[in-house]
Amino acid sequence: MEKITIVTGAAGFIGSAVIWELNNLGIENIIAVDHLGESDKFKNLVPLKYIDYIEKQDLFERLTDSSISSMVDSIIHLGACSSTTEKDASYLIKNNYEYTKRLCKWSMENDCKFIYASSAATYGNGNLGFDDSEEILQSLRPLNGYGYSKHIFDLWAKNKGLLNHITGLKFFNVYGPNEYHKGNMISMVLKGYKQIINTGKLRLFKSLNPEFGDGLQKRDFIYVKDAVKATLYFYFHRDKNGIYNIGTGEPHTWIDLANAMFSALNRETNIEFIDMPIELHNKYQYYTCAKIDKLRKSGYIEEFTTLENGVKDYIKNYLLKNAYLEPKS
Repeated sequence: MEKITIVTGAAGFIGSAVIWELNNLGIENIIAVDHLGESDKFKNLVPLKYIDYIEKQDLFERLTDSSISSMVDSIIHLGACSSTTEKDASYLIKNNYEYTKRLCKWSMENDCKFIYASSAATYGNGNLGFDDSEEILQSLRPLNGYGYSKHIFDLWAKNKGLLNHITGLKFFNVYGPNEYHKGNMISMVLKGYKQIINTGKLRLFKSLNPEFGDGLQKRDFIYVKDAVKATLYFYFHRDKNGIYNIGTGEPHTWIDLANAMFSALNRETNIEFIDMPIELHNKYQYYTCAKIDKLRKSGYIEEFTTLENGVKDYIKNYLLKNAYLEPKS
């Protein structure tokens, strides 16, 4: 029988995109795991093909069924609370750290490929750079509870000697279709698209750092379709393990992003700079850029979509049509 792949966070942004691409590749023997609650993220799952859906709190009980557990070949663990403003650190530890540990242990005991989402939030303010080598893990200082919950799993895996057997992916600023449900955590492309459509202008934070002018703060923006391709590279290459940055290695300013958005909408750029909320003053990242040498050395050679083309595809083929990712028929 065909082996089973479990995808957690399956109804979420990157998780649903992973299932979409697996479907495009003819893979449907998937168990989707998530917590749907009262959100409408179930809409991400509607077009996708998978054999079963399980609520996250029921997963481990279901895995005691040998008819399922014996068939699970890979786990792509993307489920987490990804809110960078979540203040309940105990919840983040239980949901992001303890759950991931438990799932990782099960994977090791059952000889499964285990891929999990870490985050670029683990790098904190970026003073130490954005190097995904294991040697600097202990020195990183995340700025928020979400980043901390991801960071301590990376450390736990390293200290247990597991990074030669599992794969952690540090996603940078991912944008693209299927993020409609994310509330305040939507990408600036979706947030800005709504502003432009409703007001004709885009609002950006003023800079409080003299090294960066207003709108000149930089981020490594990666289109979700590229993030998924990189994720599945490790799915298909089971011998490639460790922690890897998933970004483009090409940072762009917020003004670059704004210009790409207005261009996709055939409008003149119109930016209003506003004061940054005080609660972000000590948590704001002024610069992110994935160092991707390790990713390239692993054998991943795919080129990344340019910011202009990614934003154009997202706006024209999804946002303007209120469309979701649909597998090829």
